[in-house]
Amino acid sequence: MSLTVRIDPHVHSEASYDGTDPPELILEQAAEIGLDAVVITDHDVIHESVRAAELAPKYGLVGIPGVEVSTADGHLLAIGVEEMPPRRAPMAETTAWIQGRGGIAIVPHPFQRSRHGVRKRRLRGVDPDAIEVYNSWAFTGWKNRRARRYARAHAYPGVAGSDAHKVGYVGRAYTEIDIGGVDRADLTADVIVEAIGDGAIRVEGRRTPIPISARHYAGAGARRSRYYAKYSAIRSGALAKTGVVGAARTLYRLAPISV
Repeated sequence: MSLTVRIDPHVHSEASYDGTDPPELILEQAAEIGLDAVVITDHDVIHESVRAAELAPKYGLVGIPGVEVSTADGHLLAIGVEEMPPRRAPMAETTAWIQGRGGIAIVPHPFQRSRHGVRKRRLRGVDPDAIEVYNSWAFTGWKNRRARRYARAHAYPGVAGSDAHKVGYVGRAYTEIDIGGVDRADLTADVIVEAIGDGAIRVEGRRTPIPISARHYAGAGARRSRYYAKYSAIRSGALAKTGVVGAARTLYRLAPISV
């Protein structure tokens, strides 16, 4: 018996300086397009990813925390950790730090210097668990092909991630993993993380998770509008309540004191 798991391991929320959407919308989108898990990997902050991992089961997803950390040699994905890895340390040290805490280290968009991808010479002496060989934001396929060649030459598992910074792009690239001897009810973050580390990856990535996902991408805009409309209503209600309470307190302070 083999279980196929679909995961987008590289997504950014509004906690990233260049992200736009909250984890709730990202989780809703991931569930809608048929993913089993999505890892929010914000730039150098992990709090929203940890919160998203806690919320994930409500959306029928497996919660996996992570972060995209800036090392001295380039960006690195830390998957399956709940603590923030040290910033600006050599990539080899950060990789060891992640692995020592039960997580896996994945090199994202390697060789893409404009996006803080690690240079090839800087990968010497680094032993990551996987290489991102398909990043949906690569302007051309050349860098993805180069990453794939490097991963194959050095026997690293290749993963795919959307690197989405907007909810509509979640799942544009993803990773399929075949996991044997596990029922879906028993699927956990640890099982998925271990499977990636073991190289149990069957499909590196595709443009879309399922054939009908095109309409779901289009529907992401509607979900986003509904979310922010609801958020605005809640916020307006809270402000109105605060205003009433504040006015009452002001009147109380101005009222004459009986003696």
